[in-house]
Amino acid sequence: MSDKAFAGQHIVVTGGGTGIGRAAALAFADQGAARVTVVGRRAEPLAEVAAQHEAVVPLVADATTEAGVEAIAESVAAHGSLDVLVHNAGIFRPTPLDRLDAESVRGQLDVNVVAPVLLTGRLLPLLTSPGGSIVVVSSISAQRAEAVSSVYAATKAAVDSLVRSWAVELAPKGIRVNGVAPGAVETPILGVGGLTPEEVTAQRAGYAADAPAGRIGQVDDVVPWITRLAEPASAWVTGEIIVMDGGRLLV
Repeated sequence: MSDKAFAGQHIVVTGGGTGIGRAAALAFADQGAARVTVVGRRAEPLAEVAAQHEAVVPLVADATTEAGVEAIAESVAAHGSLDVLVHNAGIFRPTPLDRLDAESVRGQLDVNVVAPVLLTGRLLPLLTSPGGSIVVVSSISAQRAEAVSSVYAATKAAVDSLVRSWAVELAPKGIRVNGVAPGAVETPILGVGGLTPEEVTAQRAGYAADAPAGRIGQVDDVVPWITRLAEPASAWVTGEIIVMDGGRLLV
């Protein structure tokens, strides 16, 4: 019998090509997972992650579409049941209120909220019951008001609500649902949203200055919490959203 937490398990990680998703996928593989399916919309970064570990398998699919959700479900079903589902995919488009348009609003809602709902519903029959685990990557933005981030913050507040509601709904099936809520983390998401390189640098410096810890986070500050919440040793933990932000919510 293996002493690795995820020995023989099948894991799905959305947004698995970069940042937190990439690191989480490799962590699950290192901890014994038999198959870690990394899902994303771009083939190249997924292939790069898969090249790092033989247990990691890339799957190009768009979970905001019915076709994409079905492709993920078919891939999972072809390899039996699913033990852990990690919803990591997300987009952040900081935009002043008077410049928001329907495309920006719907885009963030589709990726951050609609996709996890549709994918979880479709994969639910395949999740190990009892024993399955869902981990959702949220953000402290759900709890902290900031200018130009209203839609993103609203999507993450919705995610927090999903975690708690699903935890109650799925408890009779023996499926746990938890979340992690990082502050600013050094990932590619900080460089998107139409900001110039100078604005991104200033943004990072501002995040670091706001945190009592004096720095922004790294993926290694977040990933151990994802794996810890997902592993069988956390069998009595559900409906929790763990904050890791260098103390930023305290000030």
